[in-house]
Amino acid sequence: MNSTPGTASASVSTTETNDLPTASPARVHAHYSTVKKLGNWTESRAVKVRARRGMVVIDLRSPRIPEGEIVVDVDIDHSMVKLLVDQDARIDHFDIRYTGRGRVKDWTGQNGDGRTIRITGEIRRGEIRVHRGGVATLSAMFSREFVEDVRRARREGTTPTVADPAASTD
Repeated sequence: MNSTPGTASASVSTTETNDLPTASPARVHAHYSTVKKLGNWTESRAVKVRARRGMVVIDLRSPRIPEGEIVVDVDIDHSMVKLLVDQDARIDHFDIRYTGRGRVKDWTGQNGDGRTIRITGEIRRGEIRVHRGGVATLSAMFSREFVEDVRRARREGTTPTVADPAASTD
């Protein structure tokens, strides 16, 4: 009987391993500061976020991120992390550990049939906010990074990438 459960768990772990990102994770660190990663800032499906009394904004709408599940591993202490995602994204935050107050705020609360974004890790008196679709676009546009991106695009004769990374031709 021991071989049957062991065999089942081995096949499950093999399946889970194949679904995980293989590239090295993008790292975002905010220590008493605000960090914004907007537009086409990474090509990795894995993101590690460490924030202590800070704020992090992460744009996960980029077409440069390969197909498949995106894994966001968080270590949040008295901080806020804002995820900018597509309207039909599926948010899975079952694997988060909470110490003290903490929550994941998804205003619509409706998962679509799009790309799955799995959030893991620990939240200590902090929160994760999920902005979808048009709200994500507005959130990216009301930033200094957007103004700098528009100025750069104007100088170079290209398309801005911060407001809608999927619409850019870069």
